[in-house]
Amino acid sequence: MKNFLVKTIANAGALAVAVWLLDKITLTGGSTGEKALTLIVVALVFGLVNMVVKPIVQVLTFPLFILTLGLFTLVVNALMLLLTSWVADKLDVSFHVDGFWTAVLGGLIVSIVSWALNAFLPDGD
Repeated sequence: MKNFLVKTIANAGALAVAVWLLDKITLTGGSTGEKALTLIVVALVFGLVNMVVKPIVQVLTFPLFILTLGLFTLVVNALMLLLTSWVADKLDVSFHVDGFWTAVLGGLIVSIVSWALNAFLPDGD
């Protein structure tokens, strides 16, 4: 349970950095507390999408991973971020990613920042 909480916080931080760096990834809300809560909800959705959908997509696109020497990971990460944006829209959460190329950059930022945060945050159950 502790590991899930740490990963959710790392994802929320990584998504916050992506929102801060990219104009076309938007997070709207009133106060700072509402935005923080929205980031936590989006991080939970993002974690769920990565836990359920991403492995299926990776298995189905395995030949493309081999053919591109792993660069197709950027496309898969972008699709997961776009799917998170779509689910957030359906849940009426104010998080939106505008366009595929923004999602590619956002996915790259989220991957790098969450990797760095997971390296420094405590890991354990």
